Amino acid sequence: MPCDCFARPGAPTQSTGPMIKLSNLSKTYGSGPGAVQALKTIDLEVPEGAIHGVIGLSGAGKSTLIRCVNLLERPTTGSVRVDGQELTELSGAALNQARHQIGMIFQHFNLLSSRSVYANVALPLELMGVNKTEIRERVAPLLDLVGLADKRDQYPSQLSGGQKQRVAIARALASRPKVLLCDEATSALDPHTTGAILDLLQDINRRLGLTILLITHEMEVVKRICHRVGLISGGELVEEAEVGDFFTAPRTELGRHFLNDFLQLEPPAALVERLEPAPGAHTHPVVRLAFGGDAVSTPLISRLARECGIDVSILEAKVESIQERTLGLMIAELIGGAEETARAIAYLETHDLDVEVLGHVQRDA
Repeated sequence: MPCDCFARPGAPTQSTGPMIKLSNLSKTYGSGPGAVQALKTIDLEVPEGAIHGVIGLSGAGKSTLIRCVNLLERPTTGSVRVDGQELTELSGAALNQARHQIGMIFQHFNLLSSRSVYANVALPLELMGVNKTEIRERVAPLLDLVGLADKRDQYPSQLSGGQKQRVAIARALASRPKVLLCDEATSALDPHTTGAILDLLQDINRRLGLTILLITHEMEVVKRICHRVGLISGGELVEEAEVGDFFTAPRTELGRHFLNDFLQLEPPAALVERLEPAPGAHTHPVVRLAFGGDAVSTPLISRLARECGIDVSILEAKVESIQERTLGLMIAELIGGAEETARAIAYLETHDLDVEVLGHVQRDA
């Protein structure tokens, strides 16, 4: 249940739309021949209470995108609606008031070294003009929530990286926001600490119903806590899917690149050197297979060999748990004649497997 420190005053919002809605969003830096278009006509919706990830390579536009949500970067064109309110129409005091509903945490924590843990969390409340009694009533439960009640009088220099990020999370929650933006929030942390922070964000999402939009270049972050993910490249949202679908069958080459890097499932180097792009008179295909759901536990490979009259040489295989779904991946040679291997690929595709032909290799004489 939400803690009292997070209770929002006033009547609940009656908006029935998404908590975050970006429409035709573009951002251009500069003008003329030297202009750089960082975002290009982005459309993105995040339902209330969801954890939505945006992943992409460095320079893809991720940070610009998330900073447009609270207008730290003002879009060149397009609409930014948060909880039904159009932020691009606001400025000055009205915009500051709207930003109280949007907390944000950063890669490098952005804590004030001269202020204690308690004072860092209290800072946004002081800037909002909240009285000291109410600040105490809000800050203490937040420190409990992030597991730092015993660190309240310490300073950032006395904390680990994970503890600093917990302070930043508590500070972001102090204004009782409805949305939490995470800008590469775990990139500066080691894997164990990253896991602990992700567990905390997931707990906050479940207990408080907080909508979370996070950007990352780490597939583990997406796999672990996100409900849905968007892939950004060159300032464009090129792919968007439920997390299980994205890991099972990415629709773009870049999506497959991220998945392959994460799973580290590639054919042996000696085989790669032999791969030919097109089939020949005496070659057989090498395929990468991704399968989920019932297909993981179905003996498809033995059936494939029996029904299609081919031999299957499994080169690499891996099974991953993606939240509540299971994903299997395999790289295999389909050894047989051209007609038999073509029939085998068709057989696999009819059983809801994602089949990618990596190339062809010469058959042994």
